Amino acid sequence: MSDALNGVDRVTERRLLAFGTVVAAVATAGSLYFSEVMGLVPCELCWYQRILMYPLVVVLGVSALEGRSGAYRTVLPLSVLGAGVASYHSWLQVSGAASSCTIGGCASVQYRLAGLTIPNLALIAFLLVSAAVLAAWRLDR
Repeated sequence: MSDALNGVDRVTERRLLAFGTVVAAVATAGSLYFSEVMGLVPCELCWYQRILMYPLVVVLGVSALEGRSGAYRTVLPLSVLGAGVASYHSWLQVSGAASSCTIGGCASVQYRLAGLTIPNLALIAFLLVSAAVLAAWRLDR
């Protein structure tokens, strides 16, 4: 972290990282709720999204506690790749590729929350995490 940051910028930076942590934690808890409580079986693409989301809780949490905006080097590859997988997954659902999908039923819509499917929610989470980390990093530059 740059020594040039004033106290307000440091607080804002930590809040942005904390926001990213909360988003990742809610996404993680939501995915576990869908599978463990509701009994929805995650498809292969859902598993890839989980693999990319779960570590973000720890990485962002530690970064928020320590005020390390340099975490973008670890977070962005995970969140951008996750957004790509979630975008593809969402596209499969919209395009009606469920009949031709060979990735374990990934295009089937098992649940909607406020009109959004699980991959739509994951996409929003990955984009929010990316935006928060980029904003925190920009403050540190």
